[in-house]
Amino acid sequence: MTGQADGTGAEPAVRLSVLDRSRVREGYPAAAAVRETVAFAQWAEQLGYHRFWVAEHHGVPGVAGSAPTVLAAAVAGATSRIRVGTGGVMLPNHQPLVVAEQFGVLAALFPERIDMGLGRSVAFTDGVRRALGREKDAADRFAEQITELLAYFDGTGRSRTDVHARPAEGLTVPAFVLATGTGADLAAAAGLPLVIGGLRGEEKMVEAIDRYRSGFRPSAQAARPYVVISGNVAVAETTEAAQRLLVSEAWSTAYSRTHGEFPPLAPESDVLSRSMTPREQAAFQQAVTGQIAGTPDRAAAEVRGLLARTGADEFLVTTHAYDRPALHESYRLLAQALGLPLVEKP
Repeated sequence: MTGQADGTGAEPAVRLSVLDRSRVREGYPAAAAVRETVAFAQWAEQLGYHRFWVAEHHGVPGVAGSAPTVLAAAVAGATSRIRVGTGGVMLPNHQPLVVAEQFGVLAALFPERIDMGLGRSVAFTDGVRRALGREKDAADRFAEQITELLAYFDGTGRSRTDVHARPAEGLTVPAFVLATGTGADLAAAAGLPLVIGGLRGEEKMVEAIDRYRSGFRPSAQAARPYVVISGNVAVAETTEAAQRLLVSEAWSTAYSRTHGEFPPLAPESDVLSRSMTPREQAAFQQAVTGQIAGTPDRAAAEVRGLLARTGADEFLVTTHAYDRPALHESYRLLAQALGLPLVEKP
């Protein structure tokens, strides 16, 4: 992978990063969630995490992260070293020119620190899709949109419309493909780094990674395959406390699967005392299965083992919880157990 995406200087044995979706918590306004994201990024930087990414969701009650490039600017402005990016901008929701311009501004303001994670998803509801001016089949043009987007950076994008994307043109912003469906094959064909989740289905994840590596074609973005695996990792002094940290997010996931709406995070005690229907209980158990949760040594060993089995270059931690202090401590314990270097505040 190119130096821009890898960063420079001494690196820890395990490269660890963060994806934060600005999860809304019951009893708190959505606006508080984005402020918490910025504060969390400062904490992650101090702990030695490599990247801090934010996401794009529209019309979701439990997620306040709706404008990733705007939020990335706030995160980058509040930090000084950590790489900042999107996990990701859902490209089918946007015009490639506008995305190029937004990342061009970010890269101009924060040189050598911006990542461009790109996803294929389209808004989930008809109402949001209408508001965005998109149809369900918008995702079918994902590969074409990536080509157009990258062309605006190298100056060839104007060949179709004679339009220059300023200040993006001439700047290098590492692009990553978030794998969904055929995403691994698309990333390989485009010569881009791959971001893939699948702790619950490791075998399928490994198959997709192998396919990506075998089909990879070097590009100006990356000379070799680069794989980021993502998943939830909860760490505490006891296994029970770590598992409890996953409860709030698991219930939101279970509720979305059984009711069609992803809600704000509820306190762990409320979830555990809740009377669930058999269908909700089954979805909840499925949601808490396959995550990494345990004491620092155990969690670190599981992360290292997964990286070794997949040959991945980086792990993107995606854990969310209602209990913010416990969540912050989980990230601290994981960073410490994996030997990330603490960064002194300026």
